[in-house]
Amino acid sequence: MNVKTAPPMPASLDSERMPFGSAGRLHEVTELEGVTPTLVVDDATTAELEERLLLADLVLPDETDGALRYNADAIAAHYQQQPLQVWGRVLKIFFPFITFGLIWWWNTRVGFSERKHQQQAVRLRQMLTRLGPAFIKVGQALSTRPDLVPPAYLEELTRLQDQLPPFDNAIAYRFIEEELGDAPNLIYAELTESPIAAASLGQVYRGRLKTGEEVAVKVQRPGLAQSIALDTYILRGLAALAMRFFKQIRSDLVAIMDEFAARIFEEMDYNQEGRNAERFAQLYGHMKDVYVPKIYWEYTGRRVLTMEWITGIKLTQPEAIRAQGTDASYLIEVGVQCSLRQLLEYGFFHADPHPGNLLATPDGKLAYLDFGMMSEVKPAQRYGLIEAIVHLVNRDFEGLARDYVNLEFLTPDTDLTPIIPAFATVFNDALGTSVAEINIKSITDQLSSLMYEFPFRVPAYYALIIRSLVTLEGIAINVDPEFKVLSKAYPYVAKRLLTDPAPQLRASLKDLLFKDGSFRWNRLENLLRNARGSTDYDLSQVVDQTLDYLFSDRGDLIRRQIVEEAVKGLDLFGNATLNNIRYGFAERLGLTVNRATVTTDQPTLEHLKRIWGILKETQGFDPAQLLPAIPKLLFKPEAHQMGQQIAGGLAQRAIARFIREFLLTSDADPANQPSKQLRLPAAHL
Repeated sequence: MNVKTAPPMPASLDSERMPFGSAGRLHEVTELEGVTPTLVVDDATTAELEERLLLADLVLPDETDGALRYNADAIAAHYQQQPLQVWGRVLKIFFPFITFGLIWWWNTRVGFSERKHQQQAVRLRQMLTRLGPAFIKVGQALSTRPDLVPPAYLEELTRLQDQLPPFDNAIAYRFIEEELGDAPNLIYAELTESPIAAASLGQVYRGRLKTGEEVAVKVQRPGLAQSIALDTYILRGLAALAMRFFKQIRSDLVAIMDEFAARIFEEMDYNQEGRNAERFAQLYGHMKDVYVPKIYWEYTGRRVLTMEWITGIKLTQPEAIRAQGTDASYLIEVGVQCSLRQLLEYGFFHADPHPGNLLATPDGKLAYLDFGMMSEVKPAQRYGLIEAIVHLVNRDFEGLARDYVNLEFLTPDTDLTPIIPAFATVFNDALGTSVAEINIKSITDQLSSLMYEFPFRVPAYYALIIRSLVTLEGIAINVDPEFKVLSKAYPYVAKRLLTDPAPQLRASLKDLLFKDGSFRWNRLENLLRNARGSTDYDLSQVVDQTLDYLFSDRGDLIRRQIVEEAVKGLDLFGNATLNNIRYGFAERLGLTVNRATVTTDQPTLEHLKRIWGILKETQGFDPAQLLPAIPKLLFKPEAHQMGQQIAGGLAQRAIARFIREFLLTSDADPANQPSKQLRLPAAHL
């Protein structure tokens, strides 16, 4: 590779230039005449060789994309032959936890001082660090929950995000050479002498390409696959034992563990992470104030990832973010809106959004980093989640119970009769008085209270979703303690319900708006009022989707309801107008008129007026947007049929009123006849 002169590094980097000569080879292959080549290794590379053998035997690269794949059966077959290694690791895991628990118990007996709390917090962080990546990720998840973790522990656990002990630079430089095919000094123009951050799976260097681009270079930790494979085998076995001996546990803990392990194994392949980043950018990079760094494929391999350098501040540092002229609360809302589209629109979501992976850039954008742990939500699950949110907000607990069946929390043969009132009891407490008071933690806490009382189970796909949402809400609470993720989410959900043509959501909208044959105008008003708060709400799309659905076979029930409401409203309006004319004429003739019988109640018209007011207040509303819908109405056979039905309905009401008022008058009970009521002469047949 040709060496080119690179532009000078910034002052902050210039003092940390890499001593390229320090990255010597740790092993050599010698070949003598008549002698088989021998690999000479030291203790550092023995573990690497064992890991390579493990990967070759157990986790073969996928034939289509080359990504690593988790294989639970192969891992189990491997470690069943190594009981001493397994039990040694079990002791290493449980002994620190037992020690930590005993110290905690003793401190509760003698009294916890602030200094002892700090010591315990440091001890917990160090313990999780020593136990390795699987346990570090647990600590990272806890580090985003200021509502659950005391401040002293929160501060220490935050260090697990990117302040872990680094591994030897020489090993990192060798990995770069092995993956990219050349020495680091021939690949990069500059590279920091030491890593600027170290996380659970790797450490990051800051550098510059010979073409001038500033980059972040992530290098994987040695022995990672072997460590994670052994830990997942042990945790999977514990999950199976728990399900076997604790009958109260109905969730498939083994499947949940497999889902988590599969994502970690994918995260160990930096080629896969690069593909994830590009897919994420394609789906969400166009969103306002969302930024996804570029991947440099020429400088990326399975254990080395080179991506665009991002300068930014963690979202958990709101004061620093405000100091650079950006509103931290606004970026949280950007993150919420992006997460909604990940979970509910495209299904491809970032499953590890801890503060180290979300940065506020100097130009006010939210930058996403670390695309190793990603997951997907299937279309049926996405629609099920939207329906569940709608039913929850509207306190439709019967519909919510059906949603839990569709989402696989309950089996289809579950008797929902006792569950519906239980939902009403626990969720009414969690919901408070409005959607603005809903938060994910209250919902999950209330739901957990039902898990043991009723036959609920947590499907494997849901574990990473709730982890992602709870982590995001934890970051939001750190910025604004009153922030409610679901209250910010509902405008988007309302927009989807009004505009998405999917049959599932069309049916859900119909169920929401119609009950026992009557139209619930207040819910339509609520949807329109909330949907206008969504950043990409398109009112013309609502009109188009509404007309397309209305004049389809599935819209037959709604057409009948519209005809009935139109007949009722026009009849009331016409009757009131006619009565006003009659009474006005009678008063001019000096006749006494009892106006008590004049109908003034026109609820449908009042609802329509309020809806029109909501539409006029919607940003970007233009009455001209409704004009293209007129030709659709004029040329639709269903519209002609509706017009005929409305005319027929009005005629029937007019005839019925004529018969009732003029032909069926009775003098049998004079007491029931209103005194001096205006009446035309009876018709003579």
